[in-house]
Amino acid sequence: MDFELSPTQIERRAAVTAAVAKRLAAHETTTDPELVRLAWKNIAGSGLTGLCLPEEYGGSGLGALDTALALEAFGAACPDTGLVFGIAAHLLSCAVPVGEFGAAGARDMLAGMAAGDVIAGNAMTEDEAGSDVGRIRTTATRTEGGYVLDGEKSFVSNAPVADVFVTYAVTDPAAGFLGISAFAVPRDLDGITVGEPLPKMGLDGCLAARVRFEGCVVPDRYLLGAEGSGGAIFQHSMAWERGCLFAAYLGLMERQLAECVRHTTERRQFGRKIAGFQAVSHRVARMRLRLESARLLLYRACWLLDAGRTDVTAIAMAKTAVSEAAVANSLDAVQLFGSAGYVAGAGIDQQLRDCLPTTIFSGTTEIQLELIARETGL
Repeated sequence: MDFELSPTQIERRAAVTAAVAKRLAAHETTTDPELVRLAWKNIAGSGLTGLCLPEEYGGSGLGALDTALALEAFGAACPDTGLVFGIAAHLLSCAVPVGEFGAAGARDMLAGMAAGDVIAGNAMTEDEAGSDVGRIRTTATRTEGGYVLDGEKSFVSNAPVADVFVTYAVTDPAAGFLGISAFAVPRDLDGITVGEPLPKMGLDGCLAARVRFEGCVVPDRYLLGAEGSGGAIFQHSMAWERGCLFAAYLGLMERQLAECVRHTTERRQFGRKIAGFQAVSHRVARMRLRLESARLLLYRACWLLDAGRTDVTAIAMAKTAVSEAAVANSLDAVQLFGSAGYVAGAGIDQQLRDCLPTTIFSGTTEIQLELIARETGL
């Protein structure tokens, strides 16, 4: 086993760090849709919106591990974790299935997605269908030359600024898992209503909203894969999202750990640096332990994806390890900074709020533990 990054990987990470520092030098987290789109435009030229997309469409053609390494560097360099999350979700849960399963009509959007000119939102979650995706109620009824979509998605990341929605709907209610189909739905089709941005606890830079489809006619060319393959397509996109998106949180934890080391070695209490107190140094040591352990699990899951082995257990363990570590480390960071960590504006409080949803999105921790338990033989 070789744990060293290649010179190319090291150079690419350095290039991402430099590009983010240059392109987002004046960026501040915002919930204004126009300013969010501007931030996308500013960062898109770095290639981050097309990391794993085919080169023929303007992407970089990277595998899962290289994509994760780039997103890790992005997360470390950009304090606006919501922006990082939105771009990663656009790439992994939307552009990946369009690139791998889209017909000509859908693939026509791919160059725009790779360039960041076409922003995508993943429309799966509904009021009654979160972890249990089999309970989605949005329907796609066959009509001449396409499908009629009816239903409402309750939480669509990027929705307020999205140009296309990767949408899942029931085409055959009697077929269960095989009765779900996937579509790349352009926003400008008639019958689509995007709600106001949802107020959220964190990830402010990634706007989210409800999306309603009412008699929305979607031409056949926007169907992803074959009719009834939506469930399998969603699982495939989730393997990429759980395997790669959470690398951005490795970057956040790396930046957070550096901030905690700097703070604890500079702040003095009782006549000495607080890093000299074992209660402090051990807390920092545990933060590093969680980060490094989660990093190894995530790299391994991505390596398996690149080897053509979609290992459900490896991906579930990586997703769980990163999300649990992100929350635990953020709580430790607040404790280490004390009142400065609790006061809004210092950045430590924002890190905690940005990390809390990691145990919910892309499949809750409880669902991941069920997958791990099942594969363990329980």
